[in-house]
Amino acid sequence: MTTSDTGTTSTSRSPLKVALASFVGTTVEYYDFFIYGTAAALVFPTLFFPGDSQLIGTLLAFATFGVGFLARPVGGAVFGHFGDRVGRKKMLVISLTVMGAATTLIGLMPSYATIGVAAPVLLTLLRLVQGFAVGGEWGGATLMAVEHAPPGRRGFFGAFPQMGAPAGVALATIAFYLASQLAPEAFASWGWRVPFLFSAGLVLIGLLIRLSLDESPEFARIRESGTPVKAPLREAFRRHPRVIFLVAGTYLSQGVMAYITIAYLVSYATGVLELPRTRVLLGVFVAAAISTVLTPLFGALGDRIGRKTVYLVGAGLLLLSIVPAFALINTGDPVAFAAAIVLIFGCGMAAVGGVTGSLFSMVFTPEVRYSGASAGYTISQVLGAAFAPLIATALYASTGTTTPVVVYLLVVCTISVVAVLLLPGRIGRREPAGVSV
Repeated sequence: MTTSDTGTTSTSRSPLKVALASFVGTTVEYYDFFIYGTAAALVFPTLFFPGDSQLIGTLLAFATFGVGFLARPVGGAVFGHFGDRVGRKKMLVISLTVMGAATTLIGLMPSYATIGVAAPVLLTLLRLVQGFAVGGEWGGATLMAVEHAPPGRRGFFGAFPQMGAPAGVALATIAFYLASQLAPEAFASWGWRVPFLFSAGLVLIGLLIRLSLDESPEFARIRESGTPVKAPLREAFRRHPRVIFLVAGTYLSQGVMAYITIAYLVSYATGVLELPRTRVLLGVFVAAAISTVLTPLFGALGDRIGRKTVYLVGAGLLLLSIVPAFALINTGDPVAFAAAIVLIFGCGMAAVGGVTGSLFSMVFTPEVRYSGASAGYTISQVLGAAFAPLIATALYASTGTTTPVVVYLLVVCTISVVAVLLLPGRIGRREPAGVSV
């Protein structure tokens, strides 16, 4: 029997190494997914959807951005099925490879001026591939970190994959910030492609790290017992139907606010308020960097006072931040814009993100955990995050004011507050280290 088969801790099964590997992998994967949102706000409307109306181009670009989310449930179902059947590690390697290939190909895409209507069609297809890959990423990376973590530390170690989301945003934003230093003609011609092509090197690094890890110990025990579930997704819905939809509702505000921040507000600030593109991107980068640092701190706090408790505080903070954040943004001042993004993304998102992995994982039994957690997560993304930038853009275009956008976000965040209250577990106390919260 190998070290991995016993309870002995090896270097490749060190909780910290696994958590760091999950962080690096999700950073790369979300970098790939997020740069599309930034590009959709800054360059895709003119390169792939040219026409007389800048608004129509932006709406179409955000529509293809949302299309990627439609493939997420398929990716979550496929990767969740095989993740619960053949292992978490193998699925993570495949998801990262597929994502990297799609992102690199987007960077090589000819524009509408070169190949006509084939350009937006191919762009949409590659976005679907991105969505399929990222649909299986979150569940696998989270489970690797949470299932390797010792009891009582699952919040802290489970926060590392969540750090990958703001870190991916920071990396994607700084990549576009550097590309934006080019002359406008050079940026529109080839500069925007560099962040996409940079993905190929990041993917190689991520693959080398992931291939060095052992399989999740909880999955190894399931495999040794010979009791893997034949249809994990179906079984997850049979055992935990209410919890799956509560997870979806709980995550709703987190997903919507993330993509409102990195896509819609970047477009609004540069297109409507006419703030300098570099100042806007720098504000998003600062907020994402702060969120990356704070996320594991909130994860550790969840181990002390309860994961559900911390998530509720973060969801409430997101709800309360909407009105003041938009008031700051609408001043038209770059510093006020950055402060608003820090309030939403740097603080509120860090609080909920810090305990998302451990909270959502531990409400499912190990045999269906990958499928159940991925199902709730991807349902939320499709219903909420997928077309949030498109909805916000349309609401503003129809009224000429951000008031309906604010109301839309208030409703979304209220749903999440209610959903987290209904999740299993009690408010105001540390949860047990076992399966449920």
